[in-house]
Amino acid sequence: MKKPSVISLFTGAGGLDLGVHAAGLSTAVAVEMDRRCCETLRSNAGRKYPWAVIERRVEDVPTAEILDAARLGPGEADLLVGGPPCQPFSKSGFWARGDSARLSDPRANTLREYLRVLEETRPRAFLLENVAGLNFSGKEEGYRYLVDEIEQINRRTGTQYAVSSRVLNAAWYGVPQTRERIILVGSRDGRPFRFPAPGFRDEESERSLFDPIPSYRNAWDALGDLGPPSDLDELAVRGRWADLLPSIPEGANYLHHTSRGAGLPLFGWRRRYWSFLLKLAKNRPSWTLTAQPGPAIGPFHWTSRRLSRLELARLQTFPDGYGVVGSLADVQRQIGNAVPSLLGEVLTRAICRQLLDLDVANEPTLVPPHRPDLPEPEPILAVPSRFHTLAGDHEAHPGTGKGFAALRRTSTAA
Repeated sequence: MKKPSVISLFTGAGGLDLGVHAAGLSTAVAVEMDRRCCETLRSNAGRKYPWAVIERRVEDVPTAEILDAARLGPGEADLLVGGPPCQPFSKSGFWARGDSARLSDPRANTLREYLRVLEETRPRAFLLENVAGLNFSGKEEGYRYLVDEIEQINRRTGTQYAVSSRVLNAAWYGVPQTRERIILVGSRDGRPFRFPAPGFRDEESERSLFDPIPSYRNAWDALGDLGPPSDLDELAVRGRWADLLPSIPEGANYLHHTSRGAGLPLFGWRRRYWSFLLKLAKNRPSWTLTAQPGPAIGPFHWTSRRLSRLELARLQTFPDGYGVVGSLADVQRQIGNAVPSLLGEVLTRAICRQLLDLDVANEPTLVPPHRPDLPEPEPILAVPSRFHTLAGDHEAHPGTGKGFAALRRTSTAA
């Protein structure tokens, strides 16, 4: 029996599509502009992942070419998926600068291109993933644009796509990583979509004695069976702050060394990005993986080194055996930009049951096993003496849009 067919846009390294496949569907065509990502997709293509790869910008690919590569006609695809690049709607830019270009940013054209393919392929259902900042309070024009344009598509084509949306934390569904994203799902025949109930909970949240929901999967669950990586020299932290990292506890960041932390007051409170000198803790999910970290940007392994290729893939719930091509920086960028595969699997299984009338199991297959043999935290080392000259009173961050970057922008404009 032929598996239901999926069209994938802005595919990246295939994180979302790996979830689609784990749920029993099959990506027929993947459209991606990044050369390294396309090398990854092609290197894994075969009987298990029989996707055709189009290596161009989505805006440069006619819909007819996408359908031809997928061997589908308009209306024949079961599902359209994709995560248009999200930089114009990032909360981090808003925090640092007080504003962002959002829909006026040329990179927001990717939303328009997703909608163009949606209208011209008319799949039975669609899934769109983006940063939670797409619907950030007072800055939700990107979200409103999507909803309004889908209503226009319905008027022009006679479809009945109804948008269901929710900001989800991947850790709710067993991903060993806290990662918030907004998900939009729609059905061509107007059926409403109910997002799956969280299957895992924060260990610190309230629960009753009879609450059967297990705690979040943590970093040890994902990585505990892995021995020391063979490429330790490549994973060594370098740069000005490398020697400071061992003095930060598991699960903490540079805030440990501020006036409100337990370490030396070396920095101003919230004067750095959250991921500055950020370390994993064995007993918690990973912090959100970043795509292009600087020398001091984490999350770092609890042993004060960078994460290996396999560790990055495990934290994104890529299935073992799926190879990501390139240098460590290439792999970090591809995996950091990906949708956690397990989140894609959970959502696809729900779409199959509710919108595609497919009899699929509820239980996902990509959840890491729970590992009860949790070791003690790593020892905290003393701050090297050369950093002691930084200790003193440091001004705290004054608030959103009032930091150094915003002040520089204001003075330049004046």
